[in-house]
Amino acid sequence: QVQLVESGGGLVQAGASLRLSCAASGRAFVSFAMGWFRQAPGKEREFVAAVSWSGGATAYADSVKGRFTISRDSAKNTIYLQMNSLKPEDTAVYYCARGRAIATIASNPVGSWGQGTQVTVSS
Repeated sequence: QVQLVESGGGLVQAGASLRLSCAASGRAFVSFAMGWFRQAPGKEREFVAAVSWSGGATAYADSVKGRFTISRDSAKNTIYLQMNSLKPEDTAVYYCARGRAIATIASNPVGSWGQGTQVTVSS
């Protein structure tokens, strides 16, 4: 069973940057698209960004385009989310997940979720 462990969250001021990491165990990591999702208090979990199994394709929610960058290091079984120009509305618990393909991960992530990492952006 693949386990996902997110890290890198914290409390920052608006305009700052953070880099989140998601370490995955298991061989299944290399054949899956991977993505980041977030859940703010009182809101449903939403898609943030995804990267294809090869790392050659990426996708982003409109709200983070131009500010966030997703990447993966298959040698380390790890994906990253570089978050720049953070805004208070980016405050949420961030989770990573797997998907069958980059085209479907946003609506149909598969497998279990990690514990998430809290990102808090103050104004």
